[in-house]
Amino acid sequence: MLHYDVQLIGGVALHKGRIAEMGTGEGKTLVSTLPVFLNALAGRGVHVVTVNDYLAKRDAEWMGPLHEFHGMRVDCIDKHQPNSPERRNAYLADITYGTNNEFGFDYLRDNMAHAPSALVQRKHHFAIVDEVDSVLVDDARTPLIISGPTPKGDVHQFDEYKPRVEKLYNAQRQLVTRLLSEAKEQLKGLSDGTANKDQLERGGMALLRAYRGLPKNSALIKFLSEAGVRAHLQKTENNYLQDQGKDMPKVDVELYFTIDEKQHGIELTEKGVDLISGDMNDVSFFIMPDVGGTIAEIEKSGAATEEKARRKDELLRDFGIKSERIHTVNQLVRAYALYEKDVEYVVMDGKVKIVDEQTGRILEGRRYSDGLHQAIESKEKVKVEAATQTYATVTLQNYFRMYHKLAGMTGTAETEAQELWDIYKLDVMVIPTNRPVVRKDAEDMVFKTKREKYNAVIDEIVALREAGRPTLVGTTSVEVSELVSRMLKLRNIPHNVLNAKQHQREAEIVQEAGMAGTVTIATNMAGRGTDIKLGPGVKEAGGLAIIGTEKHESRRVDRQLRGRAGRQGDPGSSQFYVSLEDDLMRLFNSERIAKLMDRLGLKEGEVIQHSMVTASIERAQKKVEENNFGIRKRLLEYDDVMNSQRTVIYKRRHHALFGERLKLDILNMFYEVAQGMVNEYHAVGDFDGFQLEMFRRFSAESPVDEEGFRKVKAEELTEQVYEAAIATYARHNQTLAAQAMPVITDVFLNQGQQYENIVVPITDGLKTMQVVANLQRCYKSQGLELSASIEKYITLAIIDNEWKEHLREMDELRRSVQNAAIEQKDPLLIYKLESFNLFKAMIERINGDIVGFLSKAGLPSAQPQVQEAPAPRAPAATRGDQPHGGTAIQLLQCQRPSPHNGSSRSRSRTDATATSRPSPPPRHPCAGRQGSGPQ
Repeated sequence: MLHYDVQLIGGVALHKGRIAEMGTGEGKTLVSTLPVFLNALAGRGVHVVTVNDYLAKRDAEWMGPLHEFHGMRVDCIDKHQPNSPERRNAYLADITYGTNNEFGFDYLRDNMAHAPSALVQRKHHFAIVDEVDSVLVDDARTPLIISGPTPKGDVHQFDEYKPRVEKLYNAQRQLVTRLLSEAKEQLKGLSDGTANKDQLERGGMALLRAYRGLPKNSALIKFLSEAGVRAHLQKTENNYLQDQGKDMPKVDVELYFTIDEKQHGIELTEKGVDLISGDMNDVSFFIMPDVGGTIAEIEKSGAATEEKARRKDELLRDFGIKSERIHTVNQLVRAYALYEKDVEYVVMDGKVKIVDEQTGRILEGRRYSDGLHQAIESKEKVKVEAATQTYATVTLQNYFRMYHKLAGMTGTAETEAQELWDIYKLDVMVIPTNRPVVRKDAEDMVFKTKREKYNAVIDEIVALREAGRPTLVGTTSVEVSELVSRMLKLRNIPHNVLNAKQHQREAEIVQEAGMAGTVTIATNMAGRGTDIKLGPGVKEAGGLAIIGTEKHESRRVDRQLRGRAGRQGDPGSSQFYVSLEDDLMRLFNSERIAKLMDRLGLKEGEVIQHSMVTASIERAQKKVEENNFGIRKRLLEYDDVMNSQRTVIYKRRHHALFGERLKLDILNMFYEVAQGMVNEYHAVGDFDGFQLEMFRRFSAESPVDEEGFRKVKAEELTEQVYEAAIATYARHNQTLAAQAMPVITDVFLNQGQQYENIVVPITDGLKTMQVVANLQRCYKSQGLELSASIEKYITLAIIDNEWKEHLREMDELRRSVQNAAIEQKDPLLIYKLESFNLFKAMIERINGDIVGFLSKAGLPSAQPQVQEAPAPRAPAATRGDQPHGGTAIQLLQCQRPSPHNGSSRSRSRTDATATSRPSPPPRHPCAGRQGSGPQ
């Protein structure tokens, strides 16, 4: 097997860390074998990233034998369960295939692991990303998030406020219908110029209100396609947007809420708030209390301290209730007004599932954030799932920027070249096709209404089928694909539908799509990754015909759809059908085309087809692409703030996990806590407070008396406090080891062959944690290994808990800083400043909590018998990702094994853990059967 010259050029581009743009059917999968093999020789691992698990498994199976013939080991992570030894082994292979999401989630799971043996990934050496534009551009808008249960997560108010929001939404629909009737009445003479100034003003106002109230209203969309109407709407809107939109409230005052379709946002008006809270008899139902001002008033009042505290608590409780109420109502209104069933999501098996707008696939496991998913579930009358909180998160941009070398290949990257360079520093190299492309790409056909457009599409499908050509019809949503399907059924035309609801039959449908006379309807073929091969006699008939029922927001997706025809020099054609009622045309730049059609005097059913119109549509797409790039860039700017913090935390975690530098980290923590304590009390001369804090933090006496405290410099006092704390901690560790050694010795000498680890309960007087330590190392180190295990376990537990809480605070901060735009401030700048303060406070809490626990850590008071002590579980298990598969069993009984259950003694040492509980005199821990006792 030989590579074509163009494939060799593509291989060179990938090896140099560039993006190779290669057309459909040019053999991208085969091209990847060249740089993959070359870079795998270094032995540091090569990752081949695909957009879905089908392609990952297929490519590993197809290309695996080629690499294995040359002595390489190939594996695919999607064949194995997360956190499993098999997946770890897959990462140790020379070449590893997998999906972008699984690579990212494995990185997050590794940074939540509680034992080095639970890690699966190696260092990030070299990655080749297939369909690179889909992964690094389209998917980059959604960060990867591992979430888990949150306290009171199943408590929500969506069902409580849903009837009120339904009432609000229906009232808005009725209002928009009336406004539209008024606009039609006033603008009767718009096209022939007989309308007077007053009629134009009143009609324009009614039309603008209807547009801001429900821009997706079908009657409104139809009216806007009439001669001159859209241009008049644009003119009216421009008038009210002057002077930073100071007159816009005059438009919105009659509405219940306003919709900004471009920014995907809604805003309740006073009229809407009144309707929702009308029967509450509570005038402040939606009015947030002024926390800062009210607290200042409480402080100034002469009330007793207890009364001040009570009033503050009441104020903060009221603030919390109202902010949650407003948030719930806002998300419900967004669910009703902005998210349509079978467009943004589908309901299957009693669950709301998100549909990928780029590919039409269901995004399994993905949920809208910030309560929006629960709001949609409430709207669709399915079970509202419990709310979750973030445990770990990373954007795909920051994940892939960790690779030492990154490359990619796709059929369409040229339009996104600037973004790929700005964010990833990746150059795009366009590779010529092996044979010239002979596909005929026709100019777009523009109709006034959707109805005319779809009728023309059906007529064209009938004509192509009669000519013996296969037809691929591309749609932008599940709803449109099913509409076209129904229209074809009325004409008795057999066809296949490939969308989010029928994706199981994907391979079978694509295989048939090149046969003569076959009609296939597909929601966005982008990223499908499979070629449509032409059947017998199809080339002679003209090849595969592509029909686009609507222009997508992104030119790339249109190019990908076109690229399905004309592979390897085959004949083919592509034709896009567009109407002025399409979302792209409504939102961006359609008034120019509308004016042109008005001037040409086109009647209903007539069509315009010209290169000037096609160019105008491309300009509209560029606007959307710029808008989407802005969203992705903003997301990255926010995540860059988080990324620097994530790097610090994960580095500390890594030190604790492997034990390397942990001792030094803990000494640094002691010093920082000592420094903070001295700074707090020395400046104000509070010796009593200082003494109390020494005992509370370090369980140590003050190294100086009151006179010395006042005389000594802060720097010297810090050193003295640090030395005293470290000395006390060292003595404390020796005492702890001496207390635990009798039990450790007894277990090791009598049952050492039976157990590998020992579980020791450790408490600081407030909470108790179960620490797992290696039995043999504890015995040989005279109990000092136990101290090292305690340091590791406590550090990991506290870091994880504080990081999880910090992520929740950062989510809340990001939502709240958006209000800074109202004050003409940059929300990102406020976010950076506030997030630094939050991070600094978190680090101080981590240091204080770790130092405090370690200084006071001890065995709990003596207990009469051995009790159950489960081995610690990784957070992943609490999410239900994987059951804990460690080397420990739980001890559920405490009597000595009798002959009939003595089989537990025959277990290998790696399958058991002894449980240590001090009691006078030391008792023998005993093995019991693993059962289903209380967890």
